[in-house]
Amino acid sequence: MKKKVLVIAGPTGVGKTSCSILLAKQFQGEIINGDAMQVYKGLNIGTAKITEAEKESIPHYLLDCFSIYDEYNVKVFQEKGRKIMDTINERGSLPIICGGTGLYIKSLLYDYTFQTQAKDEEFISFLQGLSNSQLYALLRHVDPNALQTIHPNNRQRMVRAVEMAHAGTKKSEVIASQQHELLYDAYFIGLTMDRERLYERINQRVDLMMEAGLYEEVKNLAAQESDIWQMQCFQSIGYKEWQAHFQADESIENCVNQIKKNSRNFAKRQYTWFHNQLQMHWYDVENEHWCEQMITDVETWLRS
Repeated sequence: MKKKVLVIAGPTGVGKTSCSILLAKQFQGEIINGDAMQVYKGLNIGTAKITEAEKESIPHYLLDCFSIYDEYNVKVFQEKGRKIMDTINERGSLPIICGGTGLYIKSLLYDYTFQTQAKDEEFISFLQGLSNSQLYALLRHVDPNALQTIHPNNRQRMVRAVEMAHAGTKKSEVIASQQHELLYDAYFIGLTMDRERLYERINQRVDLMMEAGLYEEVKNLAAQESDIWQMQCFQSIGYKEWQAHFQADESIENCVNQIKKNSRNFAKRQYTWFHNQLQMHWYDVENEHWCEQMITDVETWLRS
């Protein structure tokens, strides 16, 4: 019998964190962070990381536990996350994955395997010198099928796919060889709301981040590490937009507006990804009875 795991996903700003706490209290759950950036210490405001008070004593894992200098990727998440899920299940509790990084969540629950290859540092250095459009063109030449699952602005994944093709194993072939089998008995909760109101909510959340000290958080981190703009942890929305301010005198207002725009666009992509990639059960958080219906559905699934 497959082990049960509850998943809470959906676009940024829709209310996943509060939902995870509610369900953890209701069903004796323990929460595993499914956001790729909330693992980093010091990246608190810009990642909308849950506070100690908001946790309400619910155990949380893979949250605020990696230095900005540590290597963290989907393979690390998969290895650590599966061990944590096994431990939670052994305690008789319910693992709850909460986050918006779709690929991380899917790799954790499906039969994703990762290729271990020796790194060609000289070739990687060459790739780092290419622009995103040049990387895209190169990937289109060496592994065009990989572009079906990689956004042209996702520099890290494009570099990795080109690197794999260079080493003799195409990313698209690795994906095609997998069965896309769900290894757990998972119930996927997707939170949604009217698109325009979600965008308003995202804009308001960025304003609240600024009031909470986002600018100061970024300024302090940039002062600690001069090369931070090239580090993986600073490639996320909420942080990367500030490079134009600190290195090119862009106004704070324009940076904030860019964060809002990028966050809204990211929410669109998240909707598309979750709709196409996971067996979601969608709940409209603006519906008066959405929460009661969700709890009833989870209870039914747990009894099955």
